[in-house]
Amino acid sequence: MTSYALRRLGSAALLLLLVASVVFVLVHLLPGDATLDDPRLPAAQRAAIRHAFGLDRSLAAQYLAWVENLLLRFDWGTSFTYRRSVLAVLGDALPASALLALAALPLQYALGLLLGVAAARRAGGATDHLLRVASLTLYSLPVYWLGIVGILLFAVHWPLFPAGQMHAPGAASLGAAAHFADLGRHLALPALVLALANAGGIGRLVRNSLLEQLDQEYVRAARARGLAEPRVLWRHALPNALPALLQTFGTELPALLAGALTVEVVFSWPGMGRLAYGALLQRDYPVVLGWTCCNALLVLLGGLLADLLHHATDPRLRARQELRRA
Repeated sequence: MTSYALRRLGSAALLLLLVASVVFVLVHLLPGDATLDDPRLPAAQRAAIRHAFGLDRSLAAQYLAWVENLLLRFDWGTSFTYRRSVLAVLGDALPASALLALAALPLQYALGLLLGVAAARRAGGATDHLLRVASLTLYSLPVYWLGIVGILLFAVHWPLFPAGQMHAPGAASLGAAAHFADLGRHLALPALVLALANAGGIGRLVRNSLLEQLDQEYVRAARARGLAEPRVLWRHALPNALPALLQTFGTELPALLAGALTVEVVFSWPGMGRLAYGALLQRDYPVVLGWTCCNALLVLLGGLLADLLHHATDPRLRARQELRRA
């Protein structure tokens, strides 16, 4: 297991460097100027800004300097917009993104589990087809469309939740309980939208895993003993179908952090996604590269965690490893 994890970490590091290199070239090829090419600025001042950030050098020289700082000093550069370290800028936005992702994660698993179990219980019937269509529709709909519809329904037509932001104006002066309640009201709608966007895929996975387990001999034996169908489903089939679901956990949280960009922009949520969107518009290359590297690292580590969970929960893989050792 240790050697396998080390091999995966090595390949993940190389893949991370490759992804960062491709993004480095792409963002520098975008039209526009990172120094905000304002004609009102004197040419000498624009040249001084470009020289200060090293933008007057060739692309190859900028890339080599960036890789050297990243690998040897773990320095992701300085934001052109905020004039601060990229790590500090991303660190300020990370708690908001993490809060949104952690709120959406249990919601999407709960919704996906309910959809999958309900469809598997009525496999082949009208309810199964309806739930499969609903799951596929949720999986296919653009997240920004779900966000806009959520705002129109639950913030405009039925004003149950705020339309955006993380806090109401003046929330800082509220007491602890009122401040927490205000945060919960602002968090509920974007977390629900983000969860709905991912619940469809989890529901389809749960349904397929359950149907595979329901066709096994131990399930037939449980039914032959006269056990009620709900007990067969929840106590026997579902626990054996969960390892396939657990394997997705390692990738879902990084994917939520990466995929929350659209939700954060739609709901003006002050997280890393909204920060990266603004940095892209302003050609703030270091922030865009830092955000990309951070998300790529999370996805790679999440994939490694998913593989380790697969090894830990699948007895067939452990048996193969023991046979190889023998």
